[in-house]
Amino acid sequence: MIRNHGSRAVAAAGLLLTLGLSTACSTGRTAGSDAGASVEPVSGRISLTYLQKQGDQEYFVGEAAGAKAKAAELGVDLKVVNLGNDANKTISEVQSAVAQKTNGVIVVVPDPAVGPQVVQLAKDAKVALLTSDDQICSAGPDPAACAKENLIPRIGFSGQQMGGEVGKRAAEEYKKAGWSAADTRIVSAWKQDVTVCGDRVKAAKDAFNSAVGAGVQTIDVATDNTPTGAQDKIAATVTANAGVKHWVVWGCNDENVQGGVTALQNAGIGADDVIGVGLGAYLACKNWSGGKPSGMKAALFINGRDVGALAVQTMYDRLKNGKDFPAEAFAPTTMVDAATWKSAGVTCA
Repeated sequence: MIRNHGSRAVAAAGLLLTLGLSTACSTGRTAGSDAGASVEPVSGRISLTYLQKQGDQEYFVGEAAGAKAKAAELGVDLKVVNLGNDANKTISEVQSAVAQKTNGVIVVVPDPAVGPQVVQLAKDAKVALLTSDDQICSAGPDPAACAKENLIPRIGFSGQQMGGEVGKRAAEEYKKAGWSAADTRIVSAWKQDVTVCGDRVKAAKDAFNSAVGAGVQTIDVATDNTPTGAQDKIAATVTANAGVKHWVVWGCNDENVQGGVTALQNAGIGADDVIGVGLGAYLACKNWSGGKPSGMKAALFINGRDVGALAVQTMYDRLKNGKDFPAEAFAPTTMVDAATWKSAGVTCA
């Protein structure tokens, strides 16, 4: 992936405020002098641009739908753009949004390395900037190495909380299965330059080890966060560990876990020997809709609609009412499985 680097801008964080959706929760910080600090309130109709990576993934489709519904409710003009995995397109679309006089940009970056350039473009144009899902830093390409005051305000989910729930459920399934550590391996799959992904898989491992001990070996697998990409990489991992009888699979998203479950199935490993715990539930539910046994045992339901709506509400509050951006605000999550996904409201495409 092409990486772009830009100039440094400043973002700051402090004590977090309560936000638009009553179901949302937040961290203990607020953004003081954020990327929208120099933006004047808008007296007329607000125009927003929502730029999404991988906009054809089910989660981001839902996020766009939630954003559009909230924009319609608030009387906001909203343009949603699918960036795919193109880091260069992120920059060109921000430039286009600025040229079209957008009041605010909400972005899910394909690559966090474009963060400094995105921040500088928004700052120069005095356009309010908010991220959703993935973090970016104003001072460098790696949010994990970024000082808190340089992190751009973000709407999404808590990576630590989500990963912890995944690891906890995986541990419950592992203990219920009665497997031994000696003949079990954990596949932990994620795109390793995405900070929130690292947060999720680390928290999953910590929660699992806390529940069952650290005896089960974890194999970290670098993927592109797509089902086919994960399937290919995990298939190679399975081939290299032919003597393993039982497998636990988790990852950054449903795509990674679905790819892993499929790879194991194709390798002839039965559903009873696989514990997949997804993150999203929008792909996991496909394994349950036919009523057949599946290695996908559960998934954490994250509703993109909530994030999209919360991001638009947050931007509206900033531009219309002058309310400071929070440093972070989180939407709720629910663990589901074959028996509960329908009643939880999971949309299964």
